[in-house]
Parts: sequence; structure tokens; C-alpha cells
Amino acid sequence: MKLNMAEEEDYMSDSFINVQEDIRPGLPMLRQIREARRKEEKQQEANLKNRQKSLKEEEQERRDIGLKNALGCENKGFALLQKMGYKSGQALGKSGGGIVEPIPLNIKTGKSGIGHEASLKRKAEEKLESYRKKIHMKNQAEEEAAEQFRMRLKNKQDEMKLEGDLRRSQRACQQLDAQKNIQVPREAWYWLRLEEETEEDEEEKEQDEDEYKSEDLSVLEKLQILTSYLREEHLYCIWCGTAYEDKEDLSSNCPGPTSADHD
Repeated sequence: MKLNMAEEEDYMSDSFINVQEDIRPGLPMLRQIREARRKEEKQQEANLKNRQKSLKEEEQERRDIGLKNALGCENKGFALLQKMGYKSGQALGKSGGGIVEPIPLNIKTGKSGIGHEASLKRKAEEKLESYRKKIHMKNQAEEEAAEQFRMRLKNKQDEMKLEGDLRRSQRACQQLDAQKNIQVPREAWYWLRLEEETEEDEEEKEQDEDEYKSEDLSVLEKLQILTSYLREEHLYCIWCGTAYEDKEDLSSNCPGPTSADHD
């Protein structure tokens, strides 16, 4: 009994404790990964060998082989064509103006009804056309808005220019009338209004304006009337900035009675 126990190895002895193991970091994990990859590759190769083709794939292969091969004499339809004088590679028709190759076979794999793809294509085209129209209308509206803005800006600038010319004409008329000792303007709006006026002067001016109804005249009309008065009465042109000696001198040296004539 004692001999048997002595023969058995003690698990606490140095023979078990001081065993030198391969403890290099990452080595066991690398081995496991390599083994797993080998098993996976072997499994994939086995699956490819044992893989059975589906019914659709077999039909597709048979169809492709049949379409690649030309019809032979064993085909009844081709045999009938040959009896009527047809030769391989010849165009169909009495005059030989028909097709040479057979009509291509288009296999419909989807579950949609006949004409569904054409309907989808038509709807896509209609949608694209509608989008193009919207973009065109948007661009056109933006262009019209920009053009209207430019017109408003131009009209405003033209209006400001007319008002400036009218003030210059009123100032010149007031000065030239004063040189001729004219105390009262021919019309109230011929002169610039004074900033400080008495109430009586304001009432008189309002009465004069009511009689003439100058508010009914536009700035352009006032400018035309006043510049004509300056040219006839004082031989003066506001755009030339010159008082001429006589009417002949005015007509000879002044380009014209409007601002456009002086551009």
C-alpha cells in the first residue's frame, strides 16, 4: 500500500509546480484564430462543392445556352423556313428587308402586371417634367421680381432727379425775378417756399395754390412749365447754367429745352 502511494506523484511536488510553460503573450490566441480561419475556409470550400443550384439558376443557364446556339434542322419552324427558300443569315421578307437576328427575349422576373414598368417610366417622366416647369417658373418669377426692382429703383432715381431739377429751376427763377424787381412770382410754386413763414403768408399761398391747382400737376409738368418760363422770360437754361443775350444766342448755343438734350 505504501509502495503504491509512493509511486503516485504528489500534486504539490516540484514536478508539478515548476513546470515551464510557454507564456509568450498573444501566442495561444493567434493559434486559435488560425485554426478558426482554416476551419471556416474548409467549410466554405465544402459548401461550394456540395451546393445545389436553384431551379431559377438552372433555368437561366439552360436559357442562355439555348439562346447562344443557332437553330438547326431539327427545329420544325426552321425546317419549314428552309423549305420556303430561307437560308441561314438571310433577312426575312420577300425583298429581304426584314430582320436578320431573332427578336430578343426579355424575361420578366417581377410580380407586377404587364405595362407596369411603362407606367412607372411615364410617371417618372411626368414628375421630372413637372419639376422642370416649377424650376422654370421659379427662375422666371425671380427674374421678373429683379426686373421690377430695377424699374422701381430707376423710377425713383428719375423722380429724385426731376425733383432736383425743379428745385434748381425754382431757385433760379426766384433769383432772376428778383433781379428784375418782380416781387410776386407768376405762380406760387415758381419760387421755393420759405422755411419760416407767417400764418397770413401761408393762408395767401394756399389760396393762390387753390386757384391754380398746382397740386394737380406732376413734377415733370411743373419742370416743363418752369423751364419754358425761364427760357422765354430770362433766356436762361438750368442745364447749361447760362443766361444768354438773346433768343438767337439761346437757340444757337443751347442743345435743347430738356435734360435729355444735354446728355
